[in-house]
Amino acid sequence: MTCTFADSLWAATAPAAPETRPLEGDARTTVAVIGGGFTGLSAALHLAEAGVPVTLLEAQQIGWGASGRNNGQVIPTLSRIDPDDIVAKTPAALGGADKGEQLVALIRDSASLVFDLIRRHGIDAEAVQNGWIQPAHRESRLRLSAARAAQWARRGAPVQTYSRAEMAALTGSDFWHGGWGNATGGRINPLGFARGLARAAIAAGAVLHTASPARAIAPAPGGGWRIETPGGSLTAERVIIGTQAYTDGLWPGLRRTIVPVRSYQMATTPLPEAIRRTIIPGDQAVSDTQNDLHFFRFDQGGRLVTGGALILPLAWDARLRQRIGARLQRVFPQIGTVAFDHVWWGYIAATEDRLPHLYELAPGVLGWTGCNGRGVGLATALGREMARASSGTPLRDIAAPVETRLREIAGHAFRALGIAWNIAAARRLDARD
Repeated sequence: MTCTFADSLWAATAPAAPETRPLEGDARTTVAVIGGGFTGLSAALHLAEAGVPVTLLEAQQIGWGASGRNNGQVIPTLSRIDPDDIVAKTPAALGGADKGEQLVALIRDSASLVFDLIRRHGIDAEAVQNGWIQPAHRESRLRLSAARAAQWARRGAPVQTYSRAEMAALTGSDFWHGGWGNATGGRINPLGFARGLARAAIAAGAVLHTASPARAIAPAPGGGWRIETPGGSLTAERVIIGTQAYTDGLWPGLRRTIVPVRSYQMATTPLPEAIRRTIIPGDQAVSDTQNDLHFFRFDQGGRLVTGGALILPLAWDARLRQRIGARLQRVFPQIGTVAFDHVWWGYIAATEDRLPHLYELAPGVLGWTGCNGRGVGLATALGREMARASSGTPLRDIAAPVETRLREIAGHAFRALGIAWNIAAARRLDARD
């Protein structure tokens, strides 16, 4: 069975995108943005608001990639790396501990940025900022929960730890042993957010072209960069590449810095209100400590939106319905028989060290890779920072380390085998302390 963009819940429920058209003929701008997801749209909006001429090129339609296909949880953390490790892993040559702390602060405030943009621009994205919760799936994982909460608390994040009884009350399930959470997190319709960012960017003066894949990029005569599309060309002084897991061969080596990993998403039929009130009654976003992640949130129609991972993609639709249906009955036994309205997938961009990497690919050309499952807040925030860099802010003042050497993954050609191995290993790890 194939998966199309229209299969997702978000495509069925998001407000319509603003009207756009392909690039035709030769055009010029100050900053060219490649990619119509959260990174590119945030960059285009912030550039336009700063009065910088900007043109965005999207190969398909707004939000067509991971930005329109993810679970819509807005989470102000990284998926595997905690603040102390982020700081420790930032090389002295890239700014050391000070720059690492700036990146931590960017991540800490990323969810707030998303919801602030939604409020400021009146974006219809089903936004609910009632917090994000990370339950501990084993008692031994409570040490990890406490450590994470303490690290973020030292950096001013509004975090809280929860006992087993408190977590049961928050989630409507005694499946977990406690955990922690951050009050700035929440959930959105991600495609609605992407389309709303596009509308706001256009209103601020940005030019957006869809159905306009960037086919080639090269130095332009007289300076700057020339980007070829099927219908024409765009010449710009500076370029931002925000294609993440859908990165192709446009910039040599960039796609070898990430492994595209399928992220499967599902939405139940609308639950009866009596059952709905017993599951995550505070309407938070929930994703636990397992490597084979258990994650849940509701949409405004009362559907429980969840998903999972598969070692192999064979017969993925039927296997997911059975596997995740059984999971829901284990975690939330009150849910009864489970039926799904929508099952879909998209790719996320995984890096080898689970960290995001912002690159100066050439003078005037910026790109980043490594959402690692935290793309909603992180991509929005890094899009803003890349806009700052492209409008005159020195790279040393950007709130993330800026690298010039691509971190290509060894054995990249065998990535499919690596993904299957990692998922199998993750399930083994989840089963033991």
